[in-house]
Amino acid sequence: MRRTGGCQCGAVRYECAGEPLALYACHCTECRKQSASAFGMSFIVLRESFRITRGAPKRWIRRADSGRHVHCFFCPTCGSRLWHEREGVADSLSVKAGSLDEPVDFSAAVHIWTSRKMPGFNIPEEAVQFPGEPD
Repeated sequence: MRRTGGCQCGAVRYECAGEPLALYACHCTECRKQSASAFGMSFIVLRESFRITRGAPKRWIRRADSGRHVHCFFCPTCGSRLWHEREGVADSLSVKAGSLDEPVDFSAAVHIWTSRKMPGFNIPEEAVQFPGEPD
């Protein structure tokens, strides 16, 4: 399966092939800030399946709660966050699921950092959940 996506203005486009490794709804403070919403959505894919098809994204680096660095890629024109690469994780990357052209099936999302979720946000009881980051 081939998926495509990109930023809001269309200056940066990408594609990824194959099935995702996971879909996470992350409730950590950084993902809430990055998405300006209740949580961030991360669509985990194999690095070898991902490629930029148009444009040149910019990158900035931040330190995660784990202490590792996260490389955050975004469009230099509109600022849309597109994907993250975690230090020490060479085989996969985290595509920001909202940047995909076709919506993902959110019913299969694993909720992480639930200990930091916004008050009043209800996670479905049947959803897989972790109070922090899974191993």
